[in-house]
Amino acid sequence: MRVLVTGATGYVGGRLVSRLLEDDHEVRCLVRNESKALRHPWSDRVEIFTGDVTDAASLAAALEGCEAAYYLVHSMGSSRHFSADEARGATTFRDTAAEAGVDRIIYLGGIVHGEGLSTHLSSRKKVGEILAQGPVPVTEMRAAVIIGSGSISFEMLRYLTEVLPVMTTPTWVRTRCQPIAIRDVLEYLVAALDDESGSSRIVELGGADVLSYQEMMQIYAEEAGLRRRRIIPVPVLSPGLSSLWVGLVTPLPPSVARPLIDSLRHEVIVRHPEEAARFGHEPMGYRQAVRRALERVDLGEVTTRWSDAGHSPATVIPGDPEWAGGTVFEDDRVLESTAPTEALYEAVARIGGEVGYYALGWAWSVRGFIDRVVGGPGLRRGRRHPTDLRPGESLDFWRVLRIEPGHLLELEAEMRLPGRAWLRFEISGTETGSRLRQTAYFAPRGLWGRLYWVAVLPFHALIFGRMARSIAARAEAG
Repeated sequence: MRVLVTGATGYVGGRLVSRLLEDDHEVRCLVRNESKALRHPWSDRVEIFTGDVTDAASLAAALEGCEAAYYLVHSMGSSRHFSADEARGATTFRDTAAEAGVDRIIYLGGIVHGEGLSTHLSSRKKVGEILAQGPVPVTEMRAAVIIGSGSISFEMLRYLTEVLPVMTTPTWVRTRCQPIAIRDVLEYLVAALDDESGSSRIVELGGADVLSYQEMMQIYAEEAGLRRRRIIPVPVLSPGLSSLWVGLVTPLPPSVARPLIDSLRHEVIVRHPEEAARFGHEPMGYRQAVRRALERVDLGEVTTRWSDAGHSPATVIPGDPEWAGGTVFEDDRVLESTAPTEALYEAVARIGGEVGYYALGWAWSVRGFIDRVVGGPGLRRGRRHPTDLRPGESLDFWRVLRIEPGHLLELEAEMRLPGRAWLRFEISGTETGSRLRQTAYFAPRGLWGRLYWVAVLPFHALIFGRMARSIAARAEAG
């Protein structure tokens, strides 16, 4: 089929496009930011249209000739009035799809039951109702908590569990839900294309297990090799206070955490499994979903992240294939040099080993000694060759992640740290010579990781500043 995917640069949309291409569908993507779409490996295999679901003109151009269309956009976290924005987008999409002659709309929302719903869940439900009011049949997939590497629910669960071995939590940790793996969600979304019934339907999607959030945290701790967590629910934490607390220890900004947490007091359990059963797919259990997500993170196969969505202000390491999204601290330094780019890159590529780190060699030696004492590799591994580097090889207590000769060198730390660290050098040309951008990244693990970063900040200012200047000086001196 020729299929339009809206929200193609989001967490679910980015992965759905790949699945549709695997099944030989002709895919179009409607995106607000074309540059985000071009970062995906599938970008040269799809038609990319720039626009918005609230703009009928751009939407009509993207929908022309399409047999089916996926509605995967949302505005949560964009503003206080995101529900009004979502209703306007759904109305425009419904009417424009009808005018374009689309055969079916497939919408991904959330499981909702009962009254007194949160603003987030109410808006998700309202969007489905608006879409179904038009003449185009709608398959509304209502999913429970989605678990996958980089998903917003998985990242919140992951950071709460890893950062806090003992936590006082709101009573929502006892709320039951039916988490479902992102892989299973994608299977259902693709299978919905084969629905030729000509009528609208609601399909509730859940995994094989019904668990409380507290139980989900403990299972995550087991799969991640952590000690059992002590969780003490208290009734005094409001959604507002909870969102600030979650924002402190997880990558989620309060603007996203608040509507999400407000939804956690509602049970999200499948009550009508018969609609999903007719697709003939058996979803996996929660433990297997967590295990697969952790494997993807460890293997550097996180294809999309919740933080890639347009409204997320969270910082991530750009281009790092092994980072799933989260809190990242940076030490960023840029300086100009009169040396040509080739000379500047050569100076960078000689770092470590016998050459050392260009400034305060004694400080690096002390750091290497401390690392050896606590069981790390220290500086004793040196480097294989004085000028040549290859991806994947060791360099002192670093591992070479990525190389673009003449332009980029990226290293990941293998020293003992309360978190993960990277060091990146980027070289570009200027009218008078070259420019060096040297960036140190640190993704803290738990409270100790955050305290560690604060403690070493004064030394970073001294060491990294001198290192960048000395590299430029060495290049200029030939």
